[in-house]
Amino acid sequence: MAVSAAAVKELRDKTGIGMMDCKKALVEAGGDMEKAVDILRKKGMAAADKRAGRATGEGFIGSYVHTNGKIGVIVELNCETDFVARNEEFRALAKDLSMQIAATNPMTVSAEDVPAEVVERERAIFAEQVKDKPENIIERIVDGKMKKFYEEQCLLDQDFVKDPDRKVGELVRELSGKVGENITVRRFARFAVGEQA
Repeated sequence: MAVSAAAVKELRDKTGIGMMDCKKALVEAGGDMEKAVDILRKKGMAAADKRAGRATGEGFIGSYVHTNGKIGVIVELNCETDFVARNEEFRALAKDLSMQIAATNPMTVSAEDVPAEVVERERAIFAEQVKDKPENIIERIVDGKMKKFYEEQCLLDQDFVKDPDRKVGELVRELSGKVGENITVRRFARFAVGEQA
């Protein structure tokens, strides 16, 4: 199928991905712009997963202070090069992450960061809540409740407040795919007036 140069340019403007990749995606999608965007997003995420082990020694500190001045957040977003660290989209992601943390107050960056004693305590509480259920399904129920716990308490597993159909981790992987570098959320701090650390 022949794809017009205007369609390729439109897809590039929309995604920021190279012309040849945009053309291939449009051909694969039969000219459907939305399908082509989905194809590029999937490829970008797959490529981001391959880059996950690469060192991220550069980055940017994003910050957000809520309009009432009572909640403030700083977040460290890392990448591989200072070129990406200066990228507007990278800095916008840091700002979005700061706003996400202000709104949702996550416990950790990822599920792997939740202390083992917290996981054990939560599993015990959930098991106690469903102890009257048949033995063969208690473990599955507890696993489901733990998944929900991680979605509420771990930044990368949370629904993005600006677009609840997407997870925060997806946004990070998509930008990683777009810029061609490993991007990681290293740490964050959230401050609220009157709260104890």
